[in-house]
Amino acid sequence: MTEPSINKEPSDMIKPFSMKGFKFVGIRAGIKKNGHKDLGLILCEKTATAAAVFTRNRVMAAPVILGKETIKKGECRAVLVNSGNANCFTGSQGLLDARETANMVAQAFDISQELVMVSSTGVIGAPLPMDRFKTGIPLLKEKINIGRAEDFAQAILTTDTCQKIVRLTGSIDTPEGVKEFSIMGVAKGSGMIRPDMATMLAYVLTDADIAAPDLHHALAGANEKSFNRISVDGDTSTNDTLLCLASGESSACIRDDADLKVFRNLLETVCFRLGKMIVKDGEGATKVIQITVRGAKTQADAFKASEAIAHSNLVKTAIYGEDPNWGRITAAAGRSGAFVDPDKMDLYFEATPLVLGGCWLGLEAEKKAAQLMKASEINITLDLNLGDKTDRFLFCDFSENYVKINADYRS
Repeated sequence: MTEPSINKEPSDMIKPFSMKGFKFVGIRAGIKKNGHKDLGLILCEKTATAAAVFTRNRVMAAPVILGKETIKKGECRAVLVNSGNANCFTGSQGLLDARETANMVAQAFDISQELVMVSSTGVIGAPLPMDRFKTGIPLLKEKINIGRAEDFAQAILTTDTCQKIVRLTGSIDTPEGVKEFSIMGVAKGSGMIRPDMATMLAYVLTDADIAAPDLHHALAGANEKSFNRISVDGDTSTNDTLLCLASGESSACIRDDADLKVFRNLLETVCFRLGKMIVKDGEGATKVIQITVRGAKTQADAFKASEAIAHSNLVKTAIYGEDPNWGRITAAAGRSGAFVDPDKMDLYFEATPLVLGGCWLGLEAEKKAAQLMKASEINITLDLNLGDKTDRFLFCDFSENYVKINADYRS
């Protein structure tokens, strides 16, 4: 991961949020029952370079099916996002409705329908309330010049309790001098988070000038190190979309290997911070945990062990109860499919060892670990002592509120 310590907090975010070459708007269209904002739009002032990755869930929402088709050209002018309805498991009509909403945006803003991406998030199985789009999209056009990124960020939320926006600035050295560029990310996600590509919905924007193949390569790499390393509840959404748009409005042209490295590093940091925000806002979550598995024989082993621990409900509930139940952690690693030797395992809570060489260090060590678990952010390290490979996941605990939120979700 770009930022291996979960204790780092963004200190350089800029408010109000903006990005050269893009306009934002978010409104109440009446899609949600609670009357909150539920329809948002990102408008690119000119055609932007685009790249995206989507869910690997075979039950794909209509906007994901359409998005895979739309993104092939590597260009985009507008992104329409609704919350409150996933437009998933809605058959051929759902795909027709997704295309029609894209067509509505194209007509309203006088752009090609082929350059309009659409996303949906919310309840699965219900048809899109198309009348809400027919009245909502003209309102988006009316407010596009006075809208804010924060309005868009609010409009895409479901069970989230807060907006998730990050904006960072980087620079590259050129023969003409130092050239600055910025990357901003807006995301939503709180539950149904076991990304098998990305998070539920995330939109990353930059004013850098970068070619589509380079943008796609950078986005795929950033996704693998951030959104593909987080878990709230172990569920992969049907609507996962991670979209990146580059307006090219800054003077920074990302072309050579050195420039690409700078761009990739900043992109990874933005995605990592968004991923952490999602975990921190996990449904019913009270703690954020980073599990690091080191000393693995292979990279695959490090991934398998850390993933299994992050997805373990027994580990999550133990952490909620502030119980350093090391047996659950080591057992999860043991069933992960990774090669492990229980007699060589070391386990640490922060820098405090609880198990060394496969042996529990006793009640005093456990009391120290339990005290550390009272923090809202916790680092746990499992050293397999079998090699030099490392991987890590961010995840949250499970509380009673997770059950309540999801039991009442459709009520």
